[in-house]
Amino acid sequence: MSPRRFRVIAVQPQWHAADFTSARAFRAWMRAQFEAARPQISPDRPTLIVLTELNGLPLVLRGGGWALGLRTFERVAGALFLARLPRTLPVLLHERVSPVRALQLADSDANTQLYLHTCRDLAREYGVYVCCGSAPTPRYRLWRGRLRRQPGVLTNQTVILDPDGALIGTADKVYLTPDEEAGGVDLSAGMLDALRVFPTPVGDLGVAISLDAFRPDVIGHLEAQGCTVLLQPDANGASWTALEGLPPDPANRRDQPVAWLESSWAVTARGGQIRYAVNPMVVGNLLDLTFDGQSAVTGPAHEAPQLRGYVMTEPRPGFLALAPWVEDGAPEHLRRVGRYLAAHSGHPRENAYRTAVLHADLTLPVMNRPMPAHTPHERALQAMLTDTVRPSRRVPWVLLGLGALACALWRKR
Repeated sequence: MSPRRFRVIAVQPQWHAADFTSARAFRAWMRAQFEAARPQISPDRPTLIVLTELNGLPLVLRGGGWALGLRTFERVAGALFLARLPRTLPVLLHERVSPVRALQLADSDANTQLYLHTCRDLAREYGVYVCCGSAPTPRYRLWRGRLRRQPGVLTNQTVILDPDGALIGTADKVYLTPDEEAGGVDLSAGMLDALRVFPTPVGDLGVAISLDAFRPDVIGHLEAQGCTVLLQPDANGASWTALEGLPPDPANRRDQPVAWLESSWAVTARGGQIRYAVNPMVVGNLLDLTFDGQSAVTGPAHEAPQLRGYVMTEPRPGFLALAPWVEDGAPEHLRRVGRYLAAHSGHPRENAYRTAVLHADLTLPVMNRPMPAHTPHERALQAMLTDTVRPSRRVPWVLLGLGALACALWRKR
């Protein structure tokens, strides 16, 4: 049989808080990414478009444009929690979660549906496979013909769709950054054993969201299942030219581009089971949060002999495609530019990031692995995608929650 020949596209978009304050604005922002990728979609071979990490997280702002003047994500989230108290308080009390997780869970059914339907419609319209990036996603199951959400669970999850908009599979992020844990947006960690590989015409796809791509146990787990194309959706929440220090060694402070060489590039450079990797990175300031990076497609050195490199690193083979940063220069100059670009810098160059669309044509042997069966959660999402099921109506926890709060206050008297 003929080998698989296909194209991968990594989209590096810029986001703004206003892109998420309405369903219409979100759909327009997502469509703009596909329109930017349109010239690179192959007319004669399957194409996979890979979007960025947490591109569904800011949907928590939907309907909250009035609060953006508070300028920081923490203040805006607090204001939205109070404004939506009839929805957020019952979740907080009944599911015993933090206010920030309750805020996200309170509207998670509607936001998950908007996110998935938008990606489904774009996959169909543009005729492409899509790795939807990732979004905070509840765990669902089907129960008596309706969707039921597992209380309290909210993972950083990607969804992979085929050109018909049907669900191929999902993957949760296993290793969360401090900003994703209890002191930040408070997400639930995924489980390593739940990560699977999905054989498709556009590669045997394994997903390692952001920090997961730096972790040998994640990479080893995917390689053992036959992964040939690693998908690394990313949202690096810092200036690209700042110093990095993340678990397990936060004291090991390095330039972020140097640290990034330990993810996708290192995985494909060593010539193992994983032959290619696609690492799109979002840029832009979201209220007081800064996101920056250089998207890349990497592969074996002999397929990418041209010497390229992230800023502040030595050029090397292995980059099939690499987005340029905003400029080149000496490290100290680049660190200064990074500070200018960052949120609330007040500099004329604030938020002046560079967007990009990268593509590469890849070839792999014919696939010979079976597709893993859908999990109960994936069957529930597929039902959501096909509009055959709706979220289950819940008990009116508002009254029960307010009653519980009143009892708690009375006991403290």
